[in-house]
Amino acid sequence: MDLCFFVSDLHGQKDRYEKLFAEILKDKPSLVLFGGDLLPSFNSYMNSINDVKEDFITDYLASNFSKLQNEMGKRYPLVCMILGNDDQRSEEKSLIESGKNGLWEYIHNRKISFKNYNIYGYSFVPPTPFMLKDWEKYDVSRFVDVGCVDPQEGYRTFSVSDYEIKYSTIKEDIENLVKSDNLQNSIFLFHSPPYQTHLDRAALDGLSFDHAPLDVHVGSIAIKRFIEQKQPYITLHGHIHESSRITGYWKQKIVKTNLFSAAYEKPELAIVKINMENPDATERILM
Repeated sequence: MDLCFFVSDLHGQKDRYEKLFAEILKDKPSLVLFGGDLLPSFNSYMNSINDVKEDFITDYLASNFSKLQNEMGKRYPLVCMILGNDDQRSEEKSLIESGKNGLWEYIHNRKISFKNYNIYGYSFVPPTPFMLKDWEKYDVSRFVDVGCVDPQEGYRTFSVSDYEIKYSTIKEDIENLVKSDNLQNSIFLFHSPPYQTHLDRAALDGLSFDHAPLDVHVGSIAIKRFIEQKQPYITLHGHIHESSRITGYWKQKIVKTNLFSAAYEKPELAIVKINMENPDATERILM
């Protein structure tokens, strides 16, 4: 059996990473996927401006994955990562460089092959109320939901063209990533969940902005339509921590596609353990 671990939204919490490293050593999955929001919060980083700062990617992640690689030898898994909307894109170059020598693959906007599967990565989420806009983009049009900050506002840690900020969409990005690929054995590593599902339900009940009610579903319309139309094998999501508490579900099926979320609002680590030959047998472990 090919066992895959999926985690997301660890937000630089070392106790979660330590539990994950120990579980990888114990279960020896062949594939480990990280669905974004991996680094310490940008706001907490800036608030500790006078502290001596550890480089989380090189000093912690790369160091610990290197130890894991040495311990596991040939049983070391393929590790794939994307970043999320709470991760500063200025760290993207460091993540790519530190992952060399087989520690991990950075797969945002990329496709890689693993055995009989193609794995795709995509980080962007629709506009949020937050000010960091490195990984936010218009969804299917230039509409911005009530209470959210337009991608043309806020701040960025990474320079992109005005044209990309104003006119590119998640919908077009996914189309360009997939092209005409056969998606029968595809695995998609998204940070955003799809719109109006069990996985994108936010705790916004009864709230309004300038007297307009907020939508309690905050996922991507583009990702939802993509799943409905193209029916990939498995899609993986994070971003909305409280969704499983509100809906009671961390997984869902849309026709043939199995959807899983590893976002979790409590202090425990949530690991989604996927049986890749039989996704219906997938389980979520809280540690």
